[in-house]
Amino acid sequence: MAIYLTKESKVLVQGMTGGEGMKHTRRMLAAGTDVVGGVNPRKAGRTVDFDERTVPVFGSVREGREATGADVTVVFVPPAFAKAAVVEAADAGIGLAVVITEGIPVHDSVAFHAYAATKGTRIIGPNCPGLITPGQSNAGIIPADITKPGRIGLVSKSGTLTYQLMYELRDIGFSTCVGIGGDPVVGTTHIDCLASFEADPDTELIVLIGEIGGDAEERAAAYVRDHVTKPVVGYLAGFTAPEGRTMGHAGAIVSGSSGTAQAKKAALEAAGVQVGGTPTETARLVLARLEAERDVTHS
Repeated sequence: MAIYLTKESKVLVQGMTGGEGMKHTRRMLAAGTDVVGGVNPRKAGRTVDFDERTVPVFGSVREGREATGADVTVVFVPPAFAKAAVVEAADAGIGLAVVITEGIPVHDSVAFHAYAATKGTRIIGPNCPGLITPGQSNAGIIPADITKPGRIGLVSKSGTLTYQLMYELRDIGFSTCVGIGGDPVVGTTHIDCLASFEADPDTELIVLIGEIGGDAEERAAAYVRDHVTKPVVGYLAGFTAPEGRTMGHAGAIVSGSSGTAQAKKAALEAAGVQVGGTPTETARLVLARLEAERDVTHS
């Protein structure tokens, strides 16, 4: 019941000894994540105590992977160092890099995404909340106590809306929730997650959260139409956003009719995706769709 992240995942934290890294490492550990080490060249050889877990600090990602078998890294380093951190993780053979850092220059993101692709490293983010497989593992900053394991897959540009839908649907629960980030350039896309959830036997329904700007949702709609057999319910942020102004995420900017919430809603609905007008309405659509699928199965 998971994509990308399971209870078997072994997680390094680049920037663990910083303020944000310390806080969220503690939260990840509390959620059951197997955090096997931090990375800080200036503090190599030390350990950090987190309640009942002592976590070693390594001088490099490669050293940490070789010592622990880590296959995931969560990046909490400042924007100026993010490119080097991701390149280091890719060179070390890490399969999944979750880049929480916001404010990374677009040209740096383009460069490390392209480099990671040559090494077979999947990127989540940047400027994202990470991902969580409830009851198994949590890599990032998503609150772990607002939902439970279940059969809904969630992919979202927005961190806040990720949390809200997780809470609204807490009685059903989630297989995996992936916050892909809202920057103009992100690694893992809506389409990547749709494909993975489609292939996951324990995901019964997919929730797709988008927002204004770009054409990611329109491309996702085309993918749903052609490749997804499971029910998909959507929500879009930004129906009241003024044209030509960046709103919230750096990627959330519209020009003319391109990238508007209305255009995205039309594309998704044409592909058979029900789109809610509010997060609460979206949750109601999910519940109704699950009930309808159950009725069909039992008839």
